[in-house]
Amino acid sequence: MKSVASPSSQIWVLLGLGLAGIYVLTRKLTQAAKQDFGAFILKLNLLPPPPPAPPKAPHPLSSLNFAISDIFDLEGYVSTFGHPEWERTHEPASSTSPVVSALVESGATCVGTTVVDDFAYGISGENKHFGTPTNPAVPNRVPGGSSSGAAVAVAANFVDFSLGVDTSGGVRVPAGFCGILGFRPSQGAVSHVGIIPVSTSLDTVGWFAKDPDVLRRVGHILLQAPFVMQRNPRQIIIADDCFQHLNVPLDRTSQVLIKTTEKLFGKQVLKHINLEDYISSKVPSLKACSIQKSNGVLKSSSLKLLANIMQFLQSVIILLPLYLCRHEFEQTHNEWMSIVKPDLHPAVSAQLNEKFEVSDVEIENSKSVRSELRIAVNSLLKDEGILVIPTVADPPPKLGGKEILSQDYQSRALSLLSIASISGCCQVTIPLGLYDKNPVSVSLIARHGGDRFLLDTLKTMYTVLQEQVDIAAPSKSSKSVVSKEQSAEIAKEKGNQAYKDKQWQKAIGFYTEAIKLCGHNATYYSNRAQAYLELGSYLQAEEDCTKAISFDKKNVKAYFRRGTAREMLGYYKEAIDDFKYALVLEPTNKRAASAAERLRKLFQ
Repeated sequence: MKSVASPSSQIWVLLGLGLAGIYVLTRKLTQAAKQDFGAFILKLNLLPPPPPAPPKAPHPLSSLNFAISDIFDLEGYVSTFGHPEWERTHEPASSTSPVVSALVESGATCVGTTVVDDFAYGISGENKHFGTPTNPAVPNRVPGGSSSGAAVAVAANFVDFSLGVDTSGGVRVPAGFCGILGFRPSQGAVSHVGIIPVSTSLDTVGWFAKDPDVLRRVGHILLQAPFVMQRNPRQIIIADDCFQHLNVPLDRTSQVLIKTTEKLFGKQVLKHINLEDYISSKVPSLKACSIQKSNGVLKSSSLKLLANIMQFLQSVIILLPLYLCRHEFEQTHNEWMSIVKPDLHPAVSAQLNEKFEVSDVEIENSKSVRSELRIAVNSLLKDEGILVIPTVADPPPKLGGKEILSQDYQSRALSLLSIASISGCCQVTIPLGLYDKNPVSVSLIARHGGDRFLLDTLKTMYTVLQEQVDIAAPSKSSKSVVSKEQSAEIAKEKGNQAYKDKQWQKAIGFYTEAIKLCGHNATYYSNRAQAYLELGSYLQAEEDCTKAISFDKKNVKAYFRRGTAREMLGYYKEAIDDFKYALVLEPTNKRAASAAERLRKLFQ
């Protein structure tokens, strides 16, 4: 049954779900007045059964209300799947999604369906057919997708929680962009029955909330996990390399997690890792993905890509969820798409029409990568480990902008999102306030099947995390504001100490922080180059030294370190020139003299 209701009239329709009455309150036909921030497609009341009489305990979700992305089946209605053509060409659902029914049976009231990207396929949250929901945290920027309306409904306090679908970031991205909690469960942990598929092997039912206790209570219903005693994490592993290229200072991201961990569990729980190196060593099938293809252009020939193998491997892993998602979406919906030819948002159109030219062999190999990555992440985290990464690499783009369409933006986002998407592990997005007026978030990842442990850990950490956010955020009334230069020097000193402790990756993180705060200081680049040399990242070391020399032509250490990097890269003539120039600036530099003489004899 379809209903059409104007804003001035309300039609009540009984759907007879057996659980309770579902009443249509209003159908949004225009975007003139966005009293609901444009979050909803359909307003309704799917009521829970009456509460049990005392002394029986009330339903576990009593007094809570929720919304669902318009991709879940409701008996008697057609989900729009983000596009009016889908609704026009499909029949009403014969039953309600078991996930929705389980929440209603547990005492929650469903109050509406919400906007998604076209076919729940994008990560922007924009929808030109039903209107883009307004991001309550930053109204001039996108809300994130695909489950944009569900996130906005929670962020704007219309509901206590909401349901979405996360394929390659559909819950995590809007949670990060809107400044709320978002949970992607382990692959297969929650039933997909009664949900329009995007990519059958990547789809997961996720949910949003502002309160970690609500997020956890919903999880207990949907995950149907047996009760276990709550455990504290034995390891919290910071992926330092993932935080290095963010535009948000470390003291507003990873340092908040570090200080919270130290306060709750002690320093001994903390561990730092270069995640790219770990994945490279533990996922051998990535090496079979020897060429990245995009628009038919081979992109594996650059010297930088070859010199730093993990950057190449990461570029491959970025594409795997795209390969799988595109492949499986076409298998499921290609016939309908060919017949109807629906008008699409440019971001969705670009992804669906891009020519990947993926062979059956590559698809099979991607499945091997998925299996190996799950084993690798599970091995790293075991039963009681947590991996900490940024949720998204960049702030939410401006509405109507083209930034999110760029390959660079998509790659930066998917490089982080693909970890859980491909491995199938569970991930929770946690808001960390605002920086430069945009929401900041981090994510915690637990092993596949560690969903309840992850939700318990979130509840344990959340209050202290928010306290640390308040401490880290500069007070508007503070009169003793530390300058960027002072902050950069503090970061540099932390980097120097980490270097002395032989924590090379951690040192790089601090030097990177200093560079972000003060990008024209030769010492910061030179020091980071030295740490890169220790890790064998010679190309990055050479680039940093060249940058240092451009700011300070007399930086002896930068010449010597660049000479060392060039020697390791096989640029012997250039290395000799660097060592000689270091000697011109500092004739007593024995290391430069020895290196120059060694190379001179080698090539006489």
